[in-house]
Amino acid sequence: MSGSNQSARHHSPVKFSPAMFEQLDGGVDPEVISQAAHTSAWALLSQGRANNDPGVTERLVDFTDHYGLDAIAEMWAEAPGVSLPGVLWRIYALRDTVRRNPDLMSRYYHLGQDNAQVSRVVAGVAEPPEADELCRTIDQILTGAYTGEFDVALERFAAFCRVVALGQAVAADRADDDAQSEGDEGRRRAGEFTTTPGSTWAGMKLTRAARKLITTAEELESAASAWRHHQLD
Repeated sequence: MSGSNQSARHHSPVKFSPAMFEQLDGGVDPEVISQAAHTSAWALLSQGRANNDPGVTERLVDFTDHYGLDAIAEMWAEAPGVSLPGVLWRIYALRDTVRRNPDLMSRYYHLGQDNAQVSRVVAGVAEPPEADELCRTIDQILTGAYTGEFDVALERFAAFCRVVALGQAVAADRADDDAQSEGDEGRRRAGEFTTTPGSTWAGMKLTRAARKLITTAEELESAASAWRHHQLD
C-alpha cells in the first residue's frame, strides 16, 4: 500500500470507499500486512469519531451494505480478536450476519433472552426483539462506536453475542430432544452446551456456532477493558 494512499486516507476524513481497504499484493511480509491493518483501523475509527456529520456516520455504519464484507475482510479478518482491526472486523461481521439472517437471529435472541437477563439489559434490544428491532439495535450500537463511548459499544455487542449464543444452545438442545423422541439413530457426542448424552448434526452445528459467539463476546469484552486502559492496539 503506497504512502500516497495512506496520506489520502488521513486527509480525507469524509470519504470512505473500498480503496482504503485495498488488497495487498501477494508475498508481502505479514508484519507489513499487520501494520497496514492497524493503520487503516485507527484511521477509520479516529476520523469517524472526529466528524460531526451524521451522514458520514451513517455511511460508516452502512459501509458493508454497499461494498460487501469482503471489502474489509482482506485487511482485518486475520487480526487478533483483542486489537482494533480485529474488533472492527468482528462488529461489522456481526452486523452483516444479523442483516442477512434477521428472522433466524431474532429466533435465537428470543430463545436466549430469558436465561441471559444481564446481557439482555446491556445489549439493549427493545421488546419484542423482532427482526426489524434487532437490525435497528445493531445499527444503533455501531453508530455509538463512532459517536459515543467506544468501550460501551463493544460491551453491548458482546452482550448481544451472549444472548444469541444462549439461544443457539437452547435450539441445539431442542434439535437433540426432537431427534431423540423420533428415535433418530444419527445422534452423536454432545458438546458442552447440550444436556443430553447425544447430539444430532444440527445440534452439533448450533453448539459450534454458540461457542464461536461466546469467544467473540469474550474478545469484545477484553477489547473494551483494554480500550478503557488505553491498551487497545
